[in-house]
Amino acid sequence: MTTSLDRARCRIKAHPLALDAALAAAVLVCMVVGSFADPRGQNGVSWAVRRPELLSLVLMTLGAAALVLRRRAPRTVLAVTGTVSLIECVTGDPRTPVAMSAVIALYTVAATTDRPTTWRLGLTTMTGLTGAAMLGGTLPWYAQENLAIFAWTGMAAAGGDAVRSRRAFVRAMRERAERAERTREEEARRRVAEERLRIARDLHDVVAHHIALVNVQAGVAAHVMDKRPDQAKEALAHVREAGRSALNELRATVGLLRQSDDPEAPTEPAPGLHRLDELVGTFRSAGLHVEVARADQGTTLPAAVDLAAFRIVQEALTNVQKHAGDRVRAEVSVVRVGPNVEITVLDDGAGAVAAEGPATGGGHGLLGMRERVTALGGTLTTGPRYGGGFRVHAILPLQTRTGTSTNTGNSNSSNSTRAPGDAA
Repeated sequence: MTTSLDRARCRIKAHPLALDAALAAAVLVCMVVGSFADPRGQNGVSWAVRRPELLSLVLMTLGAAALVLRRRAPRTVLAVTGTVSLIECVTGDPRTPVAMSAVIALYTVAATTDRPTTWRLGLTTMTGLTGAAMLGGTLPWYAQENLAIFAWTGMAAAGGDAVRSRRAFVRAMRERAERAERTREEEARRRVAEERLRIARDLHDVVAHHIALVNVQAGVAAHVMDKRPDQAKEALAHVREAGRSALNELRATVGLLRQSDDPEAPTEPAPGLHRLDELVGTFRSAGLHVEVARADQGTTLPAAVDLAAFRIVQEALTNVQKHAGDRVRAEVSVVRVGPNVEITVLDDGAGAVAAEGPATGGGHGLLGMRERVTALGGTLTTGPRYGGGFRVHAILPLQTRTGTSTNTGNSNSSNSTRAPGDAA
């Protein structure tokens, strides 16, 4: 049933001129039939067979014909119907209901224009027709026919204004719903972009770390292959272990992109500070002397903070391994300070000198660390140490808003000095 009604409405909206012509014909029939009523009968309104005057028939025909164009020129149609109704109010005796066409035209104007125009034209029509009927007609000014003209024109203006307001409300609700739908789609696209950026950071950190270790161990193996084959064999074992770890982490990271209907999903948890000793061990096996100091016992970090802390240490040590020089010493400290956890990585290498090289090479190590810290609402400071070396210091809040990016600490983390190991 609803489908049939909707189909009928679509057909009607597709042919508005035919609908207006049918309405004009119906109004003409009603006016002609109403002209046979005798309002002055002995027992009130009575029906009598009488022939309307020729002028009244002409006025009724003109008023009804003008309604065919009520959608295209509503004000012009109101002027025409108002004029013929005014003539009938003054000359009709007995009066015929020509004012019906003016009522329809006034309703159309109120439904298609704004409220000030409705008030202006409505009051003009009401005053003009009612005044002409009361002052220029053959009936007494207090006759019911005169008051009926006032009432019908007022109701037409009020009804048209109400219809216009409802249409505007429905239109606004529809636009709001469409805007909300567009906002949801944009939010979904934004979340997808953020997730891709996060995965790209993880891939960068994993690849940069393990490739740096592989490069160092491969160089050691090539250097001692002839004279110390046992040490070369040990270095190659470290290369194999670093490659296996890189593949495992890449598999776990890329596994986040799997769909729900894929046959297998990654089950390995994301790395965190619980794997700090394992991470430091890989650097020590590559020849980097690293000392670790922790004062965060009993602290449970949120998953995002735990992963960010691990990646910051990993990236900082990778930079030290690649660019700080030989026989360098590094220090890693993890300290719980109130509602924050502070990560510090220091080295005593040639940081101030080597910093210029990666800065011009377009590396993204420090940029990735800074984006991670800023996304959690923390601060990151980096720069050369007094007397040589480099310092990376990150403050991560323990209370974070998942998926919310804040600008806290931008002023503190705006240092654009490149670390010696800003990974390319």
